Amino acid sequence: MEIFPLVDEDGYVIGKADRATCHNGSKLLHPVVHLHIFNSKGELYLQKRPMHKDIQPGKWDTAVGGHIDYGESVADALFREVKEELGITNFAPEFLTKYIFESDVEREFVNSYSTVYDGEITPDEHELDGGRFWSIDEIRSQIGKDVFTPNFEGEFLKIEKILKL
Repeated sequence: MEIFPLVDEDGYVIGKADRATCHNGSKLLHPVVHLHIFNSKGELYLQKRPMHKDIQPGKWDTAVGGHIDYGESVADALFREVKEELGITNFAPEFLTKYIFESDVEREFVNSYSTVYDGEITPDEHELDGGRFWSIDEIRSQIGKDVFTPNFEGEFLKIEKILKL
């Protein structure tokens, strides 16, 4: 059973709860990590969520997104998730922003990072339904067309301003 930390709106741990409780509509605020992977051409890698996922199946999403386990640091969770989902172990993350995302079933405290990476990417076939690099213009042209997860669309608009894309 996965146990997640519960955090306040500043990201400080105030408790813990299991995954099911965090995702059952309780709206208990729990932290996650996101990594936006750009290549040297300025394209952004996105993952495709498999159809078996309970949240946003079949949609394109942030390259890496995952929960922080109770007792785990943000940095450790970021490196663990990137290795699990894409097989990448050698990258230099740069902090972008923190924000709270709320959906119908959960509230997440998102710790968002970016990196430039041109190496091999090997998506985990159990976690993802593949992935690819998208041009920024291609992403912009698909916003609002039910191609991406709502969380990715909102975060893309934030990082677009931060990184001046």
